[in-house]
Amino acid sequence: MKMQYQDVVELAKRRGIFWPSFEIYNGLSGFYDYGPIGSLIKDNIISVWKHIFIDLEHMAPIDSPNINPQEVLDASGHTKVFTDYITYCERCGEAYRADELIKKKLPDYEFTSYDDMVKKIEHLGIRCEKCGGPLTKPEKFNLMLSTKIGPGKGKLSYLRPETAQGIFINFPPYLRYFREKLPFGVVQVGKGFRNEISPRQSLLRLREFNMAEAEVFFDPENIVWNGFFNDMMSLRVRLLTNRGEDVEITLGEAMERGIIKQQPIAYFIGLTYRFLKNIGMDTGRIRFRQHHPEELAHYSKDCWDCEVETSNGWIEVTGIADRNQYDIRQHIEHSGADLYFLKKLNIPRKIKVKRYRALDTKFKEIFGKDWEKAKRYLESLDVNIKNPVFQGKLIPEDAYSVVEIEEEEEFSKEIAWVIEPSFGIDRIILSLLEHSLYAREGTGYKVLKLKPHISPFKVAVLPLMSKDGLDDEAMRIERMLREENFTVYYDESGSIGKRYARADEIGVPYCITVDYQTLKDGTVTLRERDSTSQERIRKEDLPDRLRRLINRCITTI
Repeated sequence: MKMQYQDVVELAKRRGIFWPSFEIYNGLSGFYDYGPIGSLIKDNIISVWKHIFIDLEHMAPIDSPNINPQEVLDASGHTKVFTDYITYCERCGEAYRADELIKKKLPDYEFTSYDDMVKKIEHLGIRCEKCGGPLTKPEKFNLMLSTKIGPGKGKLSYLRPETAQGIFINFPPYLRYFREKLPFGVVQVGKGFRNEISPRQSLLRLREFNMAEAEVFFDPENIVWNGFFNDMMSLRVRLLTNRGEDVEITLGEAMERGIIKQQPIAYFIGLTYRFLKNIGMDTGRIRFRQHHPEELAHYSKDCWDCEVETSNGWIEVTGIADRNQYDIRQHIEHSGADLYFLKKLNIPRKIKVKRYRALDTKFKEIFGKDWEKAKRYLESLDVNIKNPVFQGKLIPEDAYSVVEIEEEEEFSKEIAWVIEPSFGIDRIILSLLEHSLYAREGTGYKVLKLKPHISPFKVAVLPLMSKDGLDDEAMRIERMLREENFTVYYDESGSIGKRYARADEIGVPYCITVDYQTLKDGTVTLRERDSTSQERIRKEDLPDRLRRLINRCITTI
């Protein structure tokens, strides 16, 4: 029997997968801790993701700060438009996210316009869930968490809403790392933060969450990703378009029919499907839904969400967005930095260009001994960059002129085009646990049917009794398996049946029982979780046998 969300949460808290943070201080909504079992599961899922994106797709990792200064997020647009609509109870002051209230009445509701949202709240008679009072008109609420850096007034900064900006502003060093050749990808696994209006349902809507993102940079005239998988376009997936079509189709056919516009988006849809299948998600409950134009983020031209069906409905776990040239262009305009790539022209051309020309006397007055450095900097800038700044000083307009000159150009300056696959790790974990948890027929015991490479432990070692030397022999076997790089769960308390059940409900795929026969002939019982079948095996053969069993269970990516 399949389990529901509530069963997952109960198991998670009882067995150390995850639980609410700060419980001894009455908790803080939107924050969860991963326990000993959950931390291992999370690490294993991230390891698969890194293997795909770094090892197979040859993308490069980055680790950038969780805190971003205001200037970064002004440029990205987040300080203005990273918002949700909030409504308050006029009687008790309780706050709600407006669209979530509507979804409780209309599960398939998607935001189309502010007026439509207001009408739906009125038409559905939605009132305060706490006291039944009337609700205020929805208003925008910025979702970023702010802080001050440094003493005194401090510098206004924010906990990052996404890992992506730390990648965009580091485009130049990664361009050098990849020898000035596009396309290339940069990946980051880390924390993101949203000051959610109404965090709910454990890992589903958090204020601090785990992300794995890739920013893939292309020449705008050649937006093609020739990745590791040659057969990706033959992969069959379920697509729900923004025109209402619900089709099961190969990615190649979706490209031919114009359902998917960009080849990399099709490729990363396929890569997402393969990743989720590899970690054990039920592929019959995976679909890719295209955003309606009204849903698109401020930086996006197109976006496809990977959604997974759970007892809470269809849950977004991944977004594959066409971020176009938005972010890099914004950072060029706001910072004045050179975030271009150079593209060699087939035939050099003579062009008339406008350039900044510094006035030496003015620059000497303003910048002193650094005046020549400031001059070189100004004259290297694109004249479209207004209000140039050097070392924190605004260069006044009377210190330079704009001249038109003729130059021979061998390279053109271009802005890279970006496609972004972004994965919500916590939602993936929650969905995978629900897809994997069931009650065993006959006993009713819960079993977490995790794939061996995702399971927190590959094998459990269980002495039949904790006496007569059985426990000593079991610990020797446990040590031998650890030395062979297996993660091992050891349990010697209670009946052997209860210990099997305890191992099953945290997803351990194999159990080794050490009994009195072990002391006689050196054999042990090896039990498989899903079938409960058992075999007798020599203890020295365990490492090779377990490796074969585990490798057989891993789905090819």
